[in-house]
Amino acid sequence: MKKITLVVAAIFAIVLTACSGSDGIDGVDGLDGVNITGSIYEVTGTFSDDNNYELTFEFPNTVEVFESDVVLVYILWEQVDGTDGQPIDVWRLMPQTRLLDQGTLIYNYDHTFVDARFFLESDFDLGTLSTADTANQTFRVAILPAEAVNGKLDTGNINDVMGILDTKEENIIHVSL
Repeated sequence: MKKITLVVAAIFAIVLTACSGSDGIDGVDGLDGVNITGSIYEVTGTFSDDNNYELTFEFPNTVEVFESDVVLVYILWEQVDGTDGQPIDVWRLMPQTRLLDQGTLIYNYDHTFVDARFFLESDFDLGTLSTADTANQTFRVAILPAEAVNGKLDTGNINDVMGILDTKEENIIHVSL
């Protein structure tokens, strides 16, 4: 009986070792798995009555976004002077709220696995906004594979997100809507 148990245990150990994913093979058809990386896009557009105060960025065909992926959108909130005289971008994770004389304005977004939509919400007529609040607004869309977000990521800090994706400023893809 001990020999049968030992043989079953040995077979079980061999089967578990053979199914290990540590060799970089996906185990289904013996082919290497797909290396999924994230992307960051910088999108600039103008909100107006003509576009119902919303902008839509369709993800390029070269990027496959899954339902489980994390899509974060940051808005370029302001630029401050750096010590070397060069401007430093200040990015804020959306949604962002502004309290104006007219009322409350919210820069918000939603997304699917094919696009991200940026839009304005308010408790007043958006037609009363100044062009500073609507013209040439710049957003960064970060698409993170679910595997990259492990709970240790500070999503409020765009530099942490860029670090996880190993993305430098010069590698960000710029899009005008």
